[in-house]
Amino acid sequence: MAFPHLQQPSFLLASLKADSINKPFAQQCQDLVKVIEDFPAKELHTIFPWLVESIFGSLDGVLIGWNLRCLQGRVNPVEYSIVMEFLDPGGPMMKLVYKLQAEDYKFDFPVSYLPGPVKASIQECILPDSPLYHNKVQFTPTGGLGLNLALNPFEYYIFFFALSLITQKPLPVSLHVRTSDCAYFILVDRYLSWFLPTEGSVPPPLSSSPGGTSPSPPPRTPAMPFASYGLHHTSLLKRHISHQTSVNADPASHEIWRSETLLQVFVEMWLHHYSLEMYQKMQSPHAKLEVLHYRLSVSSALYSPAQPSLQALHAYQESFTPTEEHVLVVRLLLKHLHAFANSLKPEQASPSAHSHATSPLEEFKRAAVPRFVQQKLYLFLQHCFGHWPLDASFRAVLEMWLSYLQPWRYAPDKQAPGSDSQPRCVSEKWAPFVQENLLMYTKLFVGFLNRALRTDLVSPKHALMVFRVAKVFAQPNLAEMIQKGEQLFLEPELVISHRQHRLFTAPTFTGSFLSPWPPAVTDASFKVKNHVYSLEGQDCKYTPMFGPEARTLVLRLAQLITQAKHTAKSISDQCAESPAGHSFLSWLGFSSMDTNGSYPANDLDEMGQDSVRKTDEYLEKALEYLRQIFRLSEAQLRQFTLALGTTQDENGKKQLPDCIVGEDGLILTPLGRYQIINGLRRFEIEYQGDPELQPIRSYEIASLVRTLFRLSSAINRRFAGQMAALCSRDDFLGSFCRYHLTEPGLASRHLLSPVVRRQVAGYTRGPRLSLRFLGSYRTLVSLLLAFLVASLFCVGPLPCTLLLTLGYVLYASAMTLLTERGKLHQP
Repeated sequence: MAFPHLQQPSFLLASLKADSINKPFAQQCQDLVKVIEDFPAKELHTIFPWLVESIFGSLDGVLIGWNLRCLQGRVNPVEYSIVMEFLDPGGPMMKLVYKLQAEDYKFDFPVSYLPGPVKASIQECILPDSPLYHNKVQFTPTGGLGLNLALNPFEYYIFFFALSLITQKPLPVSLHVRTSDCAYFILVDRYLSWFLPTEGSVPPPLSSSPGGTSPSPPPRTPAMPFASYGLHHTSLLKRHISHQTSVNADPASHEIWRSETLLQVFVEMWLHHYSLEMYQKMQSPHAKLEVLHYRLSVSSALYSPAQPSLQALHAYQESFTPTEEHVLVVRLLLKHLHAFANSLKPEQASPSAHSHATSPLEEFKRAAVPRFVQQKLYLFLQHCFGHWPLDASFRAVLEMWLSYLQPWRYAPDKQAPGSDSQPRCVSEKWAPFVQENLLMYTKLFVGFLNRALRTDLVSPKHALMVFRVAKVFAQPNLAEMIQKGEQLFLEPELVISHRQHRLFTAPTFTGSFLSPWPPAVTDASFKVKNHVYSLEGQDCKYTPMFGPEARTLVLRLAQLITQAKHTAKSISDQCAESPAGHSFLSWLGFSSMDTNGSYPANDLDEMGQDSVRKTDEYLEKALEYLRQIFRLSEAQLRQFTLALGTTQDENGKKQLPDCIVGEDGLILTPLGRYQIINGLRRFEIEYQGDPELQPIRSYEIASLVRTLFRLSSAINRRFAGQMAALCSRDDFLGSFCRYHLTEPGLASRHLLSPVVRRQVAGYTRGPRLSLRFLGSYRTLVSLLLAFLVASLFCVGPLPCTLLLTLGYVLYASAMTLLTERGKLHQP
């Protein structure tokens, strides 16, 4: 496609829009590559917003764009290769970004599509803590509802790329897309590897003009004063260049802003979804004081302080629940950040190496995790732990959390992984990381315990999650590091200078690494306290992971693990015995009439004996790991096993759920409810009403059962006197009639409810005939098979009927004699 250079930008955009409808996708991309190469930035900047939206979809989720979240190489290999080549960090699209970057173009991005807490803050005319928004907000005369961010091309592109993960509609349940194979996931990985390299420096952008590389974005003056969380710090980049006198300056110093922007946008868009209350709680008192001063200063200005605040609060009433895909992408980010931060050489990672001669990329590696990610990830994980459904999909959140807790897995000098029985030892050099992330280990572990106590541990998927957490925390030396960190936090505070104490109350971990570094603090106790207070506030109530409250939860979990193992074995035994007890007609789906309850449905019923073995293995190892972590004695675990022995009564049946006796009978305790929900115990429920009136079963013909009921009721009404007279006889005929026309008295039933006992205690039934058994599929199929077998031996229907009747009379006579003899021997 050839476009003359004299063509106006409006015609260029219209032509591209028309081609996007009429031409194949491959041809569209070829035309776009040629346009990007041939046209100057002055004409390309008009098509840039349309092109970005065409790729990533609209911010309101109506347009899906190129649908990168569903595009897979094994399904659409041609389109996949074209897209990946076009959007590659060194591809045509990024070349367009750098071409526009060199000319300092700005593009408006609506504030209304930012994450809820950020949007609410900006609409209150309060600048968020992140420097990503500094000097970018443009106010409109209509007030706070039509705000835009003035972004440079790189920021605009990355904003759309990051938000497309959230703004697009969730994938349909019927569409099975493996996230790690889709184009979006792989592009995230490529961008992280390109802009946050673990080896070498950040690659310079493609040369887009004779002037060389694109400059870092210049500052802009906001159209209206803003209250900022923290000061507008001097850029570390500018400070580095001013102090660098060597002609061999690090090339990364000219491009490090792209790496910072990429990470800030990913963190802000993906980890900034939690309640507005959490967002306000995480701000430092110094920032809150600035907000108060700002509101007082504008109380008589154009905007009323109450109205924007109310609007912002109402604008963020909807809850946000991350998807599994969202969590998997965040996990990819965390794994790469650990590898990025751990790629520092030992001499560069040492404090003595921190000087003006150190390149910005190396300083960025030190600051990436603690100053960009830690606080927002902690709140994001808390939100997930508190709002995620109690199902197996929580595994994605769990693995994301465990990936962050184990930076040693992504270090370049990582050891070979040990076996399941011999986990590798965590080196002492990771103690500072554990201590400075103490809440990530302790508080979230207690949160996981509370979740595990409410899940069905008989399920193999839930058992696996408990096993995974226990295995990670049982790594040698890790529990000792966590316990040491708790001791440092709980030890009495020493006399601390006023300047250091202010660091407790005004941390700036969410700021840019470009801001001045705080004074180095070597006291380990101070670092731990600073970490806890910055995330939870000075008034936090800390629950030690190795304290009595958490230990009680661990003991409860150990008891439930033992009960779950016993329940899984019981279900396994029941499934193994049931085929032997069924008749040869069970393959037809016919089962015996059973009015009693059974174990509730479970994954084990669908997955078979192999799942039972896996569940038992997971729970057994999890119990052993918990014993190692919390130093539980063998005697305590043995008590749980012995306690299960008391759950069986003399008949070998399980005890009732935990109850207390009230005025109206048994009342379930919270433990009893938990036991019923998870299938650990159950009531032996029997049908206590009239057997003729019980609900029609799935193995019965409904119309035939109703017809037989009407027929037997008519016979019982017509011959009630004769049947009573026959059953009152003392001879064999009386016994034979009593065997067929009466049922066991209600007094002999095991009535569990005292209310039912009062209602039916005085009710007695006379002799009656029941024909309901003829409405069962099993009975009818058995009769049909009997006639078919008889026909094979040349026996007609009438002789076969007489033979069946004779056989039944002989069987009934024998049972009558045995029944009468049994009654004579009863005391």
